[in-house]
Amino acid sequence: MAKEKVVLAYSGGLDTSVIVKWLQEKYNYDIVAMTANVGQGDAELEGLEEKALRTGASQVFIEDIREELVKDYIFPMVQSGAVYEGKYLLGTAVARPVIGKKLVEIADKVGATAIAHGATGKGNDQVRFEFAVKALNPYLKIVAPWREWELQSRTDCINYACNHNIPIPVTAEKPYSMDRNIWHISFEGGILEDPNREPDKDMFRLTVDPLDAPDEPEMVTIGFEKGIPVKVNGITLSPVQLVDELNLIAGRNAVGRVDLVENRLLGMKSRGIYETPGGSLLTYAHRELEHYTIDRETLHYKETLALKYAEMIYYGLWFTPLREALHGFVEKTQECVTGTISLKLYKGNMSVAGRESEYTLYHHDMVTFEKDELFEQKDAQGFINLYGLPLTIKGMMDMKQKEEKREEAKN
Repeated sequence: MAKEKVVLAYSGGLDTSVIVKWLQEKYNYDIVAMTANVGQGDAELEGLEEKALRTGASQVFIEDIREELVKDYIFPMVQSGAVYEGKYLLGTAVARPVIGKKLVEIADKVGATAIAHGATGKGNDQVRFEFAVKALNPYLKIVAPWREWELQSRTDCINYACNHNIPIPVTAEKPYSMDRNIWHISFEGGILEDPNREPDKDMFRLTVDPLDAPDEPEMVTIGFEKGIPVKVNGITLSPVQLVDELNLIAGRNAVGRVDLVENRLLGMKSRGIYETPGGSLLTYAHRELEHYTIDRETLHYKETLALKYAEMIYYGLWFTPLREALHGFVEKTQECVTGTISLKLYKGNMSVAGRESEYTLYHHDMVTFEKDELFEQKDAQGFINLYGLPLTIKGMMDMKQKEEKREEAKN
């Protein structure tokens, strides 16, 4: 009888390297490894197929999904303005739905009955992966070893790997984990679990230290069409090329570092260090262009929606009717978000140096302090009287009550 197949989200890191062998011992599965190229770099992808096969996988799929990730997930997120808890640009969270989608596609292709992942029982990723699978193929079984096996820590995993001759990329001396894709890189665990400890200078990969950044500012201009970034410094680029280029520009100017104690979906707080250089530029520039082109009421309402949108991405709710409905609203708001924003970058800081858009609602003749023909100063009096009418009535009632109390006191 043929073995059942399971598709494992395989990174070649400590957890998934151990999981291949564990799935064989525990379930006797025929293991199909799937690695998603989300922009983690050639170094992390090199030798993965050979390693997975040597560890026990029968098939290996290395899927380049960078274009899909940026075009169909990251850019819609930028349009939405989603930022989790004011700081986190959702680099890990936004990549999980498309990885989950690819796991389901590979499972269908090879006839697998199950999906497996290496997310821990304390983290957010288990929810994100599994919600994607449930939304796209709820008949697939999901195996989450961290919720089943006897291994209780990363140290246990390292020992397991050593006992089974499994090559691993980390050691017990430096066990903090990293997750990298084209949008960002995150660091957590190990020495970083002490929130009072500053990260080591040599930990960062995408950004230089602000002290080592150039002594002269650098200018960069980003062009948008309907909220989608399309140009850098006047040159049209593909989605992947554009993010890569902005990562280089922002990174050499030390822009994009975040140190955050965040609220996980399961309720606990965790400390994460994030580098999102190009994403920081895009998020900032897009917001500035919206301020320049979207009317007040729509902009303010969209800001409240962005908080919910960010939560949904963080919680793994990408493939939901509500997220899709919210994005319908977002797309409508982006019809006029076309133009360019110029930014000045200097030693970890960024500021707006220029704005251009044919859809701008900024009207110089309307806001000038000089004489103009569009606005009558005296008209403001009627506006203030009407808009402030509730305050006037409330003030009159308060004064009447105070007067009545004074009369009562006299008597």
